[in-house]
Amino acid sequence: MSTQNPAKIVMRDVHKSFGPKVVLDGLDLEVGQGESVVVIGGSGTGKSVMLKCVLGLLHPEQGSIKVDGEEVVGMRGKERDRVLEKFGMLFQSAALFDSLKVWENVAFGLIQGRGMSRDDAKGVALTKMAQVGLGEDVGELSPAELSGGMQKRVGLARAIATEPEIIFFDEPTTGLDPIMGDVINDLIVDCVQELGASTLSITHDMASARKIADRIAMIYKGKIIWAGPTEEVDHSGNAHVDQFIFGRAEGPIQMEVLRP
Repeated sequence: MSTQNPAKIVMRDVHKSFGPKVVLDGLDLEVGQGESVVVIGGSGTGKSVMLKCVLGLLHPEQGSIKVDGEEVVGMRGKERDRVLEKFGMLFQSAALFDSLKVWENVAFGLIQGRGMSRDDAKGVALTKMAQVGLGEDVGELSPAELSGGMQKRVGLARAIATEPEIIFFDEPTTGLDPIMGDVINDLIVDCVQELGASTLSITHDMASARKIADRIAMIYKGKIIWAGPTEEVDHSGNAHVDQFIFGRAEGPIQMEVLRP
């Protein structure tokens, strides 16, 4: 799957297994400069494992992953840290630190990763919070005092706080009602456009995929089985894609259901 823009991320023939379970089975994917790519697919199809392989949290047994033309598979230490500075991440559950105030969560990468002073980092954090519609008063709260939608906003503010070149969105609308999900989608689009970042998102929420993607790719059994512009997904000509995006029980994708 290739893109028209210069490639920011290139994955070629990536394989990852856990014991006998094959999760990625020769995955190929590219994300272009300034492009938003959304990977769709069911639970357990390898979407999160793919992200973790790019970030170096997991190590593929085979294949190549390049970021800005640099091979990152096997990269360690300071070289890996240097590459990771290009990334921001919005986690599925927001993954906020309960022991820190909201503004400290947003500023975490600036203080811990960039060595910025707390005062300066707080200023940046409040600016980024304002971008996602959160006032200064929210910065003094703890994450436990926030609704799910507000926690996602904080997670988004943290993801963009370091002004990353690449942002990963892991199921950005999971657990949100449709209206709040749409608000988060709009914020993602606005923030990404302002940064000019390249983004790779994983989701099973088609409303989210349609809104934030330039291109959509579908992963099935560890491979990308279809990819194309967002406007083409409804007439992909691929039976697996059709079944998934229209939520049909019948089709080539069989859900394993244990019956009594």
